[in-house]
Amino acid sequence: MTTRITLSTTQYDIIEHAIDQTNGQIVWFPDNVKGGARHKVIQGLFNKALITRDGQDNYFVAAEGYMALGRDLPAPATTHPDLEVEAAVSAAEANWAQEKQAAAQRLLKVGVAGKPRTREHSKQATVIQMLQRPEGATISQICEATGWQAHTVRGTFAGAFKKKLGLNLTSDKANGGERTYRII
Repeated sequence: MTTRITLSTTQYDIIEHAIDQTNGQIVWFPDNVKGGARHKVIQGLFNKALITRDGQDNYFVAAEGYMALGRDLPAPATTHPDLEVEAAVSAAEANWAQEKQAAAQRLLKVGVAGKPRTREHSKQATVIQMLQRPEGATISQICEATGWQAHTVRGTFAGAFKKKLGLNLTSDKANGGERTYRII
């Protein structure tokens, strides 16, 4: 099911002029559309995805704008490939793929295939060491050791430790004491 886009007369005139006169670039407005009204018309067309920006403040009619007016899209300009450029792009892509693969290999911990490595002296490694102790660690102890806030510690437990590293955390709470966390 297609949704019919309704355009005001002004919006229709602006898009039609751009298609017919300026190769799709929005440069013309009716005489009665000035200042803030121009901005509103442009914003309305942009919100309906009928126009696009080129990265600067130039607007062009999008494919949806052509379709809304029942017009055919302009044919793209034919380009002849430059063999030197094509070869350079292929070489760069191959080099990028090799670098990506090498970086992935560096991230893997030796002997534990598929598990991301942790740096030995990072805050994350410090927290893991604290959680591996027989007595475990409380959130306040971890906050003191890392300088993190409590919500950051809890987020690290759920995100980095459980989801990314696959660690199994357990917690218990003594009567009147703080909750203690451990890696099992």
